[in-house]
Amino acid sequence: MTASSPAPVLPAHTLDAFHRGRFHLLQPAARGHRAGMDAMMLAAAVPSAFAGRLADFGAGAGAAGLAVLSRCAGARALLVERSDEMAAFAEATLVHEANVHLAGRAAVLRADVTLTGKARAAAGLADNAFDFVVMNPPFNADADRATPDALKREAHVMEDGLFERWMRSAAAVVRPRGGIAVIARPEQAGALLDALGGRFGNLELKAVHPRADRAAIRIVLRGVRGGRGKLAIQPPLMLHDTGSDRFRAQADAINNGIASLFGD
Repeated sequence: MTASSPAPVLPAHTLDAFHRGRFHLLQPAARGHRAGMDAMMLAAAVPSAFAGRLADFGAGAGAAGLAVLSRCAGARALLVERSDEMAAFAEATLVHEANVHLAGRAAVLRADVTLTGKARAAAGLADNAFDFVVMNPPFNADADRATPDALKREAHVMEDGLFERWMRSAAAVVRPRGGIAVIARPEQAGALLDALGGRFGNLELKAVHPRADRAAIRIVLRGVRGGRGKLAIQPPLMLHDTGSDRFRAQADAINNGIASLFGD
């Protein structure tokens, strides 16, 4: 879509500012997935100097992909989303007047990232077509968050073998030496490393803790297609000081697109 395309008609929604107002997101008001800090941390895993074509797998309304564009002036993004309703939110986001400065560098693709071979290519995800893939796949177990909201359930609840299928597609569409970043729960590190193995190397893991005295609540893994380097566990990110609900300066800068998660 382009900035001159008519905006889709949406159900009840909100307009939410990210990166201190440098871009905005149209999101469902009372159902479905609403983006927050997970998407901002994921986008911050892309190096600040990145200039190339990025695919945002399971993009929802487009938060992570647009956050990369907000920080990386030379980047272009394809927002890949299989839900027609969430893809419509992403399309409306791109044509909103607050995002006119980004719209020319982004497009929405309705596609299932678990497609394989010719079906995947026919859907618009050709082999070796991207320089980087970011993904925030559904990572809740089926029993974690029972919800009557089918749209939210699709975005949050993991199917069996999901990491393997998403990584297989990522390895196909990313060019050799291209990058990947994924955010998940700490207990899923083993499954993620298994799915990445043989496909992506030079892996870096960053754990995200609420405070220094609390266990990690998220991990972000970053790697290079075909890389041979060993896993490096990087210094963790602490969101708050002990006894405070205010974001620490580093976490605030990452959340607002001023700094990268891995320091590059």
